Amino acid sequence: MLTTMYTTLGRIWPWFRKVTKLGMYQFMAKIHQKKSWSFMNYGYAPLEEGAETLPLDQADEPNRYCIQLYHHVAGAVDLRGKRVLEVGSGRGGGADYVQRYLKPYTMVGVDYSARAVELSNRHYGAHRVGLAYVPGDAEVLPFDDNSFDAVINVESSHCYRAMDVFLAEVARILRPGGHFLFADFRSGDQLTDLDAQLRRSGLVERSRQDITPNVVRALDIDHARKQSQIQENAPWWITTLFAQFAGLKGSRIYRQFQDRALIYMRFVLQKAA
Repeated sequence: MLTTMYTTLGRIWPWFRKVTKLGMYQFMAKIHQKKSWSFMNYGYAPLEEGAETLPLDQADEPNRYCIQLYHHVAGAVDLRGKRVLEVGSGRGGGADYVQRYLKPYTMVGVDYSARAVELSNRHYGAHRVGLAYVPGDAEVLPFDDNSFDAVINVESSHCYRAMDVFLAEVARILRPGGHFLFADFRSGDQLTDLDAQLRRSGLVERSRQDITPNVVRALDIDHARKQSQIQENAPWWITTLFAQFAGLKGSRIYRQFQDRALIYMRFVLQKAA
């Protein structure tokens, strides 16, 4: 009931959703600072039998399904030698993966949670040239016009107050010909709104894919690991909330993906040359 009430209030008052999400991410960065929890997405798993396995270092294997979502989104274009920004970089694992495996010239992560930014720099940015994390609002990005060759945004935009404003910022900071690599979920009526928002942005859609079944498959496979992490690391009084947040089997959001009340989409868009 509380989850339904929160979702309803967030749709009525987008500012409420944005402020409460910030508070939640600040809280999570404070109570759990281990490097082992570096991803917060629902993951991606191929559905085809015999699909090629993404090669990963052994240290990255525990986060395979979360990493596979990043690879499916960011690997849609060649990022080698490019200047890349991730908006909504969270606990830093996604930008770290992109920088190590996809070899951009520079990789910057920006996030609304100052504590998450500090955590990301401590775990990753402080130890590697070409990778940095900075605090910033997705709707007022702290970068000059035409600064980046690609912008990545994974499972973050549903928290924003104004999607149109965010997309205008993406178009502003992208260089001509640059790509916007974007994935997130919406309900059916919200997908219609999202299509209109993307058209208004002036960015040219190059491809789209409904990856909801892939996300559900990843949640199924990764259930035990996530459940174990929550039980071992979350305070007892908040484990139920964390289970909902993580999309564990039986949670409201898991059922919504299963029933297709929520649709998870992946887009590749491009700024005109």
